[in-house]
Amino acid sequence: MSIDLTEETITDAVQQTFEGCTNERVREVFVTLVQHLHDFAREVRLTSEEWFTAVDFLERVGRISTPTRQEFVLLSDILGLSVLVDQINHGNGSATDSTLLGPFYVEGRPRAENGADISGGVAGMPLFFSGTVVDQDGRPVVGADVDTWHSDSEGFYDVQQADKLHGEPAMRALLDTDDDGRFWYRSIVPRYYPVPTDGPCGEILRAAGRSPMRPEHIHFWLHAEGYEPLVTMLFRGDDPYLERDAVFGAKRSLVADFVQHEAGETAPHGTVMSEPFQTVEWTFTLAPARG
Repeated sequence: MSIDLTEETITDAVQQTFEGCTNERVREVFVTLVQHLHDFAREVRLTSEEWFTAVDFLERVGRISTPTRQEFVLLSDILGLSVLVDQINHGNGSATDSTLLGPFYVEGRPRAENGADISGGVAGMPLFFSGTVVDQDGRPVVGADVDTWHSDSEGFYDVQQADKLHGEPAMRALLDTDDDGRFWYRSIVPRYYPVPTDGPCGEILRAAGRSPMRPEHIHFWLHAEGYEPLVTMLFRGDDPYLERDAVFGAKRSLVADFVQHEAGETAPHGTVMSEPFQTVEWTFTLAPARG
């Protein structure tokens, strides 16, 4: 029956419309979604004004989103859904823990040679990163693609300052691991920063009285044939926002040592540095591909 529906019968009526769906998983997801969505509306006694406000909010999330500003991703992040989905799908045992992709990953990043300076000329304290990619038996993973990206020393990504950088990418690159499973590069030290609050997601944070801050981190997305992709980050252990990440993505297992070095010390590439710099080393462990 699809007429004269009541608060009690509408849910079943909508769910029945998916009975002809030939994709079992699609049917399961939508039938369950309708159940929870309707139960939510009944539980909170959602008003018409609140429904209009919610629809307007989602429309504004869509309007502000661009290829370099993913407000829907940010909405998922600040509501904890992104981390929840990651936890459901990536309980990978002895492999490196995964975490959020974040809204600032972009396609078209430049491919760089190991040892390259990927800072794009952005000013900041030099950072030398050295990584090794291994399997769960500790054997090097050769030829893995490693995406990396991070903010500048003021907490801004390149896509947030396109005019200043003339549209050129900075502090991001795609590298390959060598025969020892290693990759390395030079960049600048990132900084903690607030998630964008000038859009609809900022309204949620302000309404809740929540901090918008993310702790200092470096992003990585690793791909290698025969292994599960790994999306992860490394965090500075003494960051003031580590315990209250606005998007719930920080993990103690991903805390790295950002080692401070003074001017006059020798950098990993063999040059005596005339300014202070930092180094980070990390080993990433990949899980075998499923099935």
